[in-house]
Amino acid sequence: MFGAFERAVAFRYLRARKGERFVSIIAIFSLVGIALGVATLIIVMSVMGGFRQELLGRILGLNGHLGVYSAEGPALRDFDPIAERIRTLPDVIAATPIVEGQVLFTSEAGGAAGGIARGIRPEDLRAKRIVADHIRAGSLSRFEGDDVVAIGTRLAQRMGLRVGDRLTLISPQGRATVVGTVPRLRSYEVVALFEIGMNEYDSGFVFLPLAAAQTYFQTRDAVSQIEVFVRDPDRVGDTGLAIRRAFPDRALRIVDWQNVNSSFFAAVQVERNVMFLILTLIIVVAAFNIISSLIMLVKDKGRDIAILRTVGATRGAIMRIFLLCGASVGIIGTAAGFALGVVFTLNIEHIRRFLESLSGTNLFNAEVYFLTQLPAVLNWREVSQVVGMGIALSLLATLYPSWRAARTDPVEALRNE
Repeated sequence: MFGAFERAVAFRYLRARKGERFVSIIAIFSLVGIALGVATLIIVMSVMGGFRQELLGRILGLNGHLGVYSAEGPALRDFDPIAERIRTLPDVIAATPIVEGQVLFTSEAGGAAGGIARGIRPEDLRAKRIVADHIRAGSLSRFEGDDVVAIGTRLAQRMGLRVGDRLTLISPQGRATVVGTVPRLRSYEVVALFEIGMNEYDSGFVFLPLAAAQTYFQTRDAVSQIEVFVRDPDRVGDTGLAIRRAFPDRALRIVDWQNVNSSFFAAVQVERNVMFLILTLIIVVAAFNIISSLIMLVKDKGRDIAILRTVGATRGAIMRIFLLCGASVGIIGTAAGFALGVVFTLNIEHIRRFLESLSGTNLFNAEVYFLTQLPAVLNWREVSQVVGMGIALSLLATLYPSWRAARTDPVEALRNE
């Protein structure tokens, strides 16, 4: 497409000579602008994608994709036959009966915190990989009986607890006496500390054996719900319909993760789209810089264009020369932005820690952003779209100045000289 003559002239115009450096400086700024725009867009989209993926993985890994409740009251009886029947349905991975309630945590070291106490069978907790694979102290092998709990590391730090210490649970649903309602409280031995990586769970969740939770919450032979995990979380609606068909005579209420967290993930998606639009404007501004630098280059090289035309260069050759000038700036800038964005994304957590050590401030507060580490996941499809957009905008920016250069009348250009 580009001949040797056109390449030689284009690269000669891109190199600054004495008295011609202003145009080259503008071209350098255009290149840097495109590189920063592409890199920033790759980094931000990777962080937003990683943020959504990490939240989705942790929320669904701990809470399940579907919750099956009793539509007739807070307790679900005959839960084992229901869970067994659900496990036989297609696409169902697990169905776990649990007892759940809000409690107040206290310890002998002092302090108090509110949170969720969840009763689950020991074998089901060991099968929950998001917990079992992130035990930081103690062991789930001791998670048996009616006097043990597993708690998050952040809750342990707040309450001053270690493995072997005792945690007291206080339930607002106490027993009625002649002097009023007395809160129900019970102390349990801490046998394991887990760290999921999401502040809300690490600081506010406590696991008890199912039988111990039934005794504490006085649910007897009932559970709060059955957690259902499916193979494809995006198709939970089909599994919910299958569960309803499997129990036509039971009054069951089925709630999936899309209903519970729809507003949250919708807000994340909207923020992601807005950030993409805003950061795309950086590349657009850099493309306008390419237009301005090429127009100035065309004005500056008017005599050269006229001479090239008189010695036989066609309008197409002139247009290709200036297309190559602008495209070189855009492609080099996009490639530099791609490399910078990928390298920054792959090392973003190390960079964050380095900046925190320099500034002495917490740049990613877990209590604000839910996660303890800054997530970043490279989506190569999105990266290719960003790179393609950067190159396309750069090429579009070169069309008008190149067309103006090709339309230059050599007689008029030399007469003005």
